[in-house]
Amino acid sequence: MNKFTRTLGAGLFGLLLSGNAVADDHCKPSKWGADDEIGAANHVTPEQVLKASKLIKKGESHPLGIVIDPNTPAFPPRGMMLQVVQPNQQGGQKLTDFGYAGNYNDDIAQLWFGIGPQIDGLGHLGEDGYYYNCNDEKEISQLTGLTKLGVHQIPPLVGRAVLINMAKHFGVDVMTAGQAITADDIKAAAQAQSVQIEKGDVVLFHTGWTDGKLKSDPKAWVSGEPGLSNDAAVYLAELDVMAVGADTWGLEAVPPKKGDKLFYGHVTLLKDHGIYILETMNTGRLAQENVSEFMFVLGQARIRGTVQMIINPVAMW
Repeated sequence: MNKFTRTLGAGLFGLLLSGNAVADDHCKPSKWGADDEIGAANHVTPEQVLKASKLIKKGESHPLGIVIDPNTPAFPPRGMMLQVVQPNQQGGQKLTDFGYAGNYNDDIAQLWFGIGPQIDGLGHLGEDGYYYNCNDEKEISQLTGLTKLGVHQIPPLVGRAVLINMAKHFGVDVMTAGQAITADDIKAAAQAQSVQIEKGDVVLFHTGWTDGKLKSDPKAWVSGEPGLSNDAAVYLAELDVMAVGADTWGLEAVPPKKGDKLFYGHVTLLKDHGIYILETMNTGRLAQENVSEFMFVLGQARIRGTVQMIINPVAMW
């Protein structure tokens, strides 16, 4: 081995050590194993599903997704375009091959999956190039889709869910943009509303933001929002929940609480703990009817390699 190859080898070895150090500093293996890709969805068990099913007492159901269209504001540059077409039916032609004078509509969409009611997968937001379970962006982030942590791998999320009405806690119909929900706020509101957060739960927060702002002032709706503080995300992660969501487009307070990092709750929940995030949830009816505990069911579209997905979970009680 000559001097050049010895130097090159030492350099490569140093880079490998450096890379391992970065991984050690910024990620830790999942408690569900080094190969795990579904995170807190591991909480879904037959026991959990059966327990949640017992929460259905009135036979009521409610869609947690809102209706969206090309005018729905979204985090820039996200958006959508929809076209309805009638293939091969120009000029009123009918499809006689059907055995009758058939006609039909189809639809074509160009859209971002992170618009409106959505689930953030574990490959959505990371830190220093790493995502959940120490997955390196250079290894999983392909233009044609994620090679790991894709939303298509998430099993049906079925279990107990709770709603904490933060607007009620603060004595308002609509919380204000930038108003933070801290860990202490969650504890106080949950106690006052007799809500017990349990391991594996889906935890939703009602702030009144979407009901109060989306139609009346869509620009203001997407420009800021009330939401979780950084310490609130840590608190919820410590409770070992399955998913956290709200009736806001981004979950955390925007602008953030003084001293907080913007959207760092995403890092805490998604990257550090494998806990899913549910955004723009339709919580108004639940809050109005004081439904604080219900069965939650979500089966998202399974498009391979996706980072996020538009969803319509169902609340049943």
